[in-house]
Amino acid sequence: MLILLPPSEGKTPADAGSPVDLAELSFPELTGARQEVAVALAAVSAQEDALSHLGVGASLVHEVSRNTRLAREPAAPAHSIYSGVLFDALGYQSLTTPQKRKADAAVVVVSGLWGAVGFADRIPAYRLSMSVGLPGTGKLASYWKPKLAEAVSPHTEGHLLVDCRSSTYAAAWAPEPERTVAVNVFTERDGVRKVVSHFAKHTRGELARHLLTRRGKDPQTPAQLAKAAGEKWTVELIAGTARKPHALNIILAD
Repeated sequence: MLILLPPSEGKTPADAGSPVDLAELSFPELTGARQEVAVALAAVSAQEDALSHLGVGASLVHEVSRNTRLAREPAAPAHSIYSGVLFDALGYQSLTTPQKRKADAAVVVVSGLWGAVGFADRIPAYRLSMSVGLPGTGKLASYWKPKLAEAVSPHTEGHLLVDCRSSTYAAAWAPEPERTVAVNVFTERDGVRKVVSHFAKHTRGELARHLLTRRGKDPQTPAQLAKAAGEKWTVELIAGTARKPHALNIILAD
């Protein structure tokens, strides 16, 4: 089982430590692409219109400035850099040691800067959304799509992929549909369903934690995943097609 997550918008910078070593990150086939994106990001972040180009407000000027010196910034494991609703709900720090090892092996974060990283990979805090376009790369989702397909797909063979990414990050890589289950979250009142972003992020984080902490074998099929998720929520499983992944819908009472 592999759990695919989007990065958080906000990051918690490392207090100290050596800088990122691109050669040590998971999926080393992406090293050249990561360097190309990092150089383009640094150049854009140094411009006067950096905030508007990256689609962020004035309150994030310090985070954008950090983009210009990522090669010198202290790095820390991805699970401590990424923060926010989903990662708080996953609660890595409160996992047991065996559960942390399982998370390090099972969680892959798809990123606009790194392409994809493992949960234990050491990275610095940065600011870059997959929806952004950079000089020389164009829109990042399009830039990463063939690269992730070539570099990451071979590592997924034999695994069930639990896809907790948002649509922005799902656009950067489409794993093999028959082994992939996209996780959707709805609230329901009087038979009417709604998608609510905050609840979706939180519940996806809770699902990731449940899969990492529950007893028993990891789910190997979409049906087994639905059964595992059904231990906590009301769920429905929608079968996929040759081109579309399965869908696990988690229904929350509104």
